[in-house]
Amino acid sequence: QVQLVESGGGAVQAGDSLKLRCAAFGQISSTLVLGWFRQAPGKEREPVARVGRRGGDTYYEPSAKGRFVISIDNAKNTVDLQMNDLKPEDTAVYYCAAGEFGGSYTYWGQGTQVSVFS
Repeated sequence: QVQLVESGGGAVQAGDSLKLRCAAFGQISSTLVLGWFRQAPGKEREPVARVGRRGGDTYYEPSAKGRFVISIDNAKNTVDLQMNDLKPEDTAVYYCAAGEFGGSYTYWGQGTQVSVFS
């Protein structure tokens, strides 16, 4: 079992930055992959970025590439999502998720709200 707790959301102006953090607790395997997803009002949940605990498995969706940076601290079992140059269309509830490499995301956090105002 893995528990995920997100923090760092908030309301900002367009062009500002925010850092989201996901803390993982429980049975954290070396092959775990952690990802960030988001769900805007009236839309389906979509992936944003992911990173593997083994390294070398970092991926960004086109909407995040060049503006967001995902990083992992294996010693602290945390995954950060640094979001720069935020846009109103980044407004969503952001979720942290975890799953074994090559499998589906099994564990989900409760989500944290990010609101970007123009």
